[in-house]
Amino acid sequence: MRYVWLGFFVIAAFIIGVTIQNRQVEAPLALVDNEAPKTVLRPANSKTQPPARSAVWMLDHPAEPNAARADSVIRFAMRQLGTNYCYAGATPETGFDCSGFVNYVFARFGVPVPHSTALLINTGREVPRSSARPGDIVVFTGTASTSTTPGHAGIVISNPGEPLRFIHSSSARKESGVKISTVEKSDYERRFMSVRRVL
Repeated sequence: MRYVWLGFFVIAAFIIGVTIQNRQVEAPLALVDNEAPKTVLRPANSKTQPPARSAVWMLDHPAEPNAARADSVIRFAMRQLGTNYCYAGATPETGFDCSGFVNYVFARFGVPVPHSTALLINTGREVPRSSARPGDIVVFTGTASTSTTPGHAGIVISNPGEPLRFIHSSSARKESGVKISTVEKSDYERRFMSVRRVL
């Protein structure tokens, strides 16, 4: 009888040890899953799951702090200045339309944003215009005076408290292509819709 009890205690100790070890292994993965929305963003109305590779990327390559990452995004976007405008374009070789430019820049940093201005209005989370910071996306209506739907987008390069400046690919007849514009005291003031934070 003594050996039966001894065997029972050995088995119970083994089961408890395995359970504790599994919890310790699972804890870091749970932390990564909880942090995923900070580094991999989805449109608010998206029903699709992110690719499995994104979780591996987060484990292998910890995300940069937001400010440093935003600086990298802006530096990369600035390197595209002067690239010509091209309807539906999404590369420097062919040229960019506005959402193609935004998509191209953020894709370089593993941040999925749609190549569609209509979908950019729901990407990330909305922040007050006064809180816009470098790396945010700014969305405007189309150029028609009666337009109420998204029609243009760019990437904020100004800091909170400064006049809102952004880099974008413009189809304007005068000075088209990737350039920098200011919202205040321009037609973009009337057309402003939203600032979206994706970093």
